Amino acid sequence: MTISLEGKRGLVMGVANERSIAWGIAKACHDAGAELAFTYQGDAFGKRVEPLAVSVGSDFLVDVDVTDDASLDRAFEALAARWDSLDFLVHAIAYSDKNELTGRILNTTRDNFKTSMDISVYSFIDVARRAHPLMKEKGGTLLTMSYLGSQRVIPNYNIMGVAKAALESATRYLANDLGRDGIRVNAISPGMMKTLAGAAIGGARASYRHTDKNAPLGHNATLEAVGGTAVWLCSDVGACTTGEVIQVDSGYHVLGMPQFENL
Repeated sequence: MTISLEGKRGLVMGVANERSIAWGIAKACHDAGAELAFTYQGDAFGKRVEPLAVSVGSDFLVDVDVTDDASLDRAFEALAARWDSLDFLVHAIAYSDKNELTGRILNTTRDNFKTSMDISVYSFIDVARRAHPLMKEKGGTLLTMSYLGSQRVIPNYNIMGVAKAALESATRYLANDLGRDGIRVNAISPGMMKTLAGAAIGGARASYRHTDKNAPLGHNATLEAVGGTAVWLCSDVGACTTGEVIQVDSGYHVLGMPQFENL
């Protein structure tokens, strides 16, 4: 079966560079026939995202700060002026002060807790509310990105584990709210990947090597695999899947201990 996104339009939020999970999803959706728009935050990221957007035929890029209501309003007004409907939205946005992604969660500051929850969780609810008018006539798909640290303790992941747990809960609540309008809401949970965001977590290289050696499939997930999962969820083939957290981690999440040869 060939899964097609021909005729579908999607907004991708959170591309940082060509190794971003959001970029793997964007490229896979483009290859499946989708028309894309992108957001970025600040000129530095804009310079990185623009050539990637051009490479998939997109000339719609908008600077967005998800903590600023006016910024989000402008972005979705511009999107509505360009397109009369939106078929899918990819939310790949998260944040924590990297100084708090080492050591113990006991040392999480109030300010970083609030900022991390705002950017990593509330922003998904916020963009869902803004995307809803563009999707409610024909239905659509909202996707966000989670991680196993939402369910299991991952050393140094700290506040991001708490935030991802909240994000997964928000995914389920949004799925219920929006299902009657034909809007599906799901999360993809990739395993350890070599991304800019992942590099900020203390011990990231050691964690990557550990999961690479111990995952049942014998390797970590690829951008292509994550992208393919997103295409399925955004396509008509995913018409009856909502409220799910799809694990794309080569099976690492099923383990209770490392493989014997790695003990």
